[in-house]
Amino acid sequence: MSGTELLARRFEEHRPHLRAVAYRMLGSLSEAEDAVQEAWLRLSRSDADAVENLGGWLTTVVGRVCLDMLRSRATRREDPLHDQDGQVRLPDPIVSAADGLDPEQEILLADSVGIALMVVLETLAPAERLAFVLHDLFAVPFDGIAPVLGRSAAATRQLASRGRRRVQGVVPPPDPDRARLRAVADAFLAAARGGDFDALVAVLDPEVVARSDGGALRPSLVRRGAAEVASQAITFARIAEVARPVLVNGLPGVVALAEGRALAVMAFTVRDGRIVALDILNDPERLARIDLSAVED
Repeated sequence: MSGTELLARRFEEHRPHLRAVAYRMLGSLSEAEDAVQEAWLRLSRSDADAVENLGGWLTTVVGRVCLDMLRSRATRREDPLHDQDGQVRLPDPIVSAADGLDPEQEILLADSVGIALMVVLETLAPAERLAFVLHDLFAVPFDGIAPVLGRSAAATRQLASRGRRRVQGVVPPPDPDRARLRAVADAFLAAARGGDFDALVAVLDPEVVARSDGGALRPSLVRRGAAEVASQAITFARIAEVARPVLVNGLPGVVALAEGRALAVMAFTVRDGRIVALDILNDPERLARIDLSAVED
């Protein structure tokens, strides 16, 4: 086996971990793959024999690549969940069968990165996101992150702390009882299909927020309040022919279909038995690129 082949084999051992880092940094599965590939190119041009901790080296390289990608994104308005046209843009969801994740998805979502967390990560400044993701989610020490940011370890610690406060203030701790979460999601679906407005309001938090990302072809919206979200859910249920339970980023969600095609992927965020957030990807172009094999017959 040649030296290049041996190096490639060593790199492949780290690829799942690197994809997980890049996904949390970028919120895009395709961009995450690009970042991992760039890390390989940099490794292949480096003196790998001089690297004592290949996994740690690759993790910081991917972090640096992702940081550059975040900084170079064309537009970052005050609310990064909106693009230059004011449209909501949600992170890519990872959809799996309702009864569990496959091994590759388990690695990608090892720390239960629900859509709610990914949405909050999108609101962090690039440096905050890097510091929080690498330290809090992947246990990279601050003195290893600081050179990537060009800051001191103390300044990097402060960046991670700011990111942590943003996350803790918005994202509820994951409920370990997945059956209870599924029951809430199922109650929402049953009420929406039956046009039962009161039952829908009962399962929604009074301050619920529903965000939809329709891409360039459909209007994207943010709706707030149980009454408004319930009304829209009933309207949408009339369009969707089938709603299949799935896991979205490891938590109960739904894929809605009509004429055999996906209309939307819905992710629920539940707190104290009520839905506090509903994130809906209904962009046809992005839905076509997402692996929805979990809902195939």
